[in-house]
Amino acid sequence: MTNRKLRVKKSQSDKSLIEKFGVACKQFCLVMITGLVFTQTSHAGLLIEITKGVDDPIAIGIVPFAWQGIGLLKENVASVVAADLGRSGQFSPLPEGDMLAFPHNESEVHYNEWRTDYLVTGDIQPSADKSQYQITVEIFDVFNRKKIHQEVVTTPDSKLRMAAHHISDIIYEKLTGQKGAFATRILYVSAVKGQKQPYRLNMADIDGYGESTILRSSEPIMSPSWSPSGQDIAYVSFEGRRPSIYRQNLATQKREKLTGFSGLNSSPSWSPDGRSMAMVLSKDGNPEIYIMDLASKNLQRVTNHFGIDTEPSWGPDGKSIIFTSSRGGKPQIYQVNLATNWLERLTFDGDYNARSRMLPDGKGFVYVHRGEDGIYHIAVQDIGSGELKVLTETALDESPSIAPNGIMLMYATQVRGSQGILGAVSIDGRIRFQLPSGEGNVREPAWSPYFQ
Repeated sequence: MTNRKLRVKKSQSDKSLIEKFGVACKQFCLVMITGLVFTQTSHAGLLIEITKGVDDPIAIGIVPFAWQGIGLLKENVASVVAADLGRSGQFSPLPEGDMLAFPHNESEVHYNEWRTDYLVTGDIQPSADKSQYQITVEIFDVFNRKKIHQEVVTTPDSKLRMAAHHISDIIYEKLTGQKGAFATRILYVSAVKGQKQPYRLNMADIDGYGESTILRSSEPIMSPSWSPSGQDIAYVSFEGRRPSIYRQNLATQKREKLTGFSGLNSSPSWSPDGRSMAMVLSKDGNPEIYIMDLASKNLQRVTNHFGIDTEPSWGPDGKSIIFTSSRGGKPQIYQVNLATNWLERLTFDGDYNARSRMLPDGKGFVYVHRGEDGIYHIAVQDIGSGELKVLTETALDESPSIAPNGIMLMYATQVRGSQGILGAVSIDGRIRFQLPSGEGNVREPAWSPYFQ
């Protein structure tokens, strides 16, 4: 087991006190609302703490990229790449101070100077007006003494750090055979005490950088959700003291109120084609699953039962929805076929199973599971066999959200007493890291799709 700790942002000491916010609607905590801790500090940013990696990570050297321009770049591309790969738990980047040489291209590489499995070099060329950069990346197999890949990445100055994440994706896929997800983003909810609008919906890069606040409110914000294109988001806001579902465009910041019915309006979930949205409404008396056509705003009722049905999640083909229901007496996961209305129960182990999310391949799902130990963990279950595997070792785990490559998932949890943080774990349970916030507690993570 490897145990490494990487801090990617500075934070001040967090002197916080616990305050809980609740929802005055008919639920029995299936939405897993727990208290947000408020903090005195206003410095934003997530941290990265790697808690577990693979036993034999791939040794790799990421040589500082050659800069062919004048002055200093505002981002150290090689450093960002090394941090990404190290955070994945599958790589062990060689510290720059341990490098014997600093080659910038194939002609300068001498394999006997390296004791790593792989080597990466880079060259950054500015455009004539310095508004664009052309980054040439080369990957070398040290053991077989040959170059195995070369690629050119072009990026505007304003997106240099995201280009570095994209290079990390290139390297990760080339060396593991799996698509990377470093150039994606996350949404999450935080709160800051002492401000007129303490609740915040934030967006950040996967490594915690580039944080921006999308919405500030004096009332709670919940259930952020990405559109398939990554251009729009949906969320529940309690502004006006009642829950409503909103859609917002990230580029224009234009927002639209989709629902504001009496009672519960919650759990927005975009369909895979982005044309519809599943949601939970209690406008007809009981919390049920509905589907809204986003063009016409017409509603289709999916469930009809005296039990509480909530937390819908689409199958990747758009033909089914899994959801949480109390129809069996206790919260369990069910699946409904949208064409035939055929419904089946998927979970049987444990007395509490909720907040399910389908894997991208449709073969399984992750969810909040309470087993015989009475502790809430994140679990993954195969749909075909019904086999269940508990992935987390923390307690009070909630709100799982899956990376678009299906390899990692992010969730909210509590550590060190009552501090709420974000955690991440690989779908096989071998890799774990945590993302505590410089602003106290954070909740409700949502991992973005690949951007189109």
